[in-house]
Amino acid sequence: MDTAWFVDILEEEGRLLAAASEEAGTAASVPACPGWEVRDLLRHTGVVHRWAAAFVADGHLAPRPMGEHPDLDGAELVAWYRAAHRRLVDTLAGAAPDVQCFTFLPGPASALAFWARRQAHETAVHRFDAESARGGTPAPIGTDFAVDGIDELLRGFHARRKSRVRSERPRVLRVRTTDADAVWTVRLSAQPPVTTRDAAEDAECELAGPAVELYLALWNRLPVPAQSGDPGLAALWRDTSAVV
Repeated sequence: MDTAWFVDILEEEGRLLAAASEEAGTAASVPACPGWEVRDLLRHTGVVHRWAAAFVADGHLAPRPMGEHPDLDGAELVAWYRAAHRRLVDTLAGAAPDVQCFTFLPGPASALAFWARRQAHETAVHRFDAESARGGTPAPIGTDFAVDGIDELLRGFHARRKSRVRSERPRVLRVRTTDADAVWTVRLSAQPPVTTRDAAEDAECELAGPAVELYLALWNRLPVPAQSGDPGLAALWRDTSAVV
């Protein structure tokens, strides 16, 4: 799973996102994102693409805010999104492998690999959102990519102080894919979760399923395929795990 692999996925996912948005229309509701219409999805994802590309292009080392959403709609908004996505793909594909810039999650040591991975997953999830607005069968997601996305969510996003998944007493949650050799142990406490890629101790609750379904479920796009053990711990995850 190298940078070029993520950039290739990002390129395809952005193409699919734009096509689904065009087919759905920018006024269509996005079922996976209550309160959002496709126009909100395009504005958000396009701004994120431009924000990410600028860190890499400028070699900017400190955090900075995202730009304003454009006052565009309809075909003009879809075209603006396509341009933002193209800029991001070209920036990542053309950057020096050792470029130094800001990143914000634990993960790849290379800043370029970080941004390629993060934007590939950002775009894949929002592509699923656009396709849910359009209706019909969503495009497939690769199993290896889904496993990587689960890992990024559990060991990246939920390792941050921002994670709201907390418990007054220590709890242990297991996450397991049923179609790939991937399992995680999530240790909850009053501090941010600590996740390891193993099944090193007994868990009170397990969330399991095929990697792609589990990936989308952990991003709150689908129900968890299967759960066992303490339903209260599963509910804790469901109610507090949304990334902010």
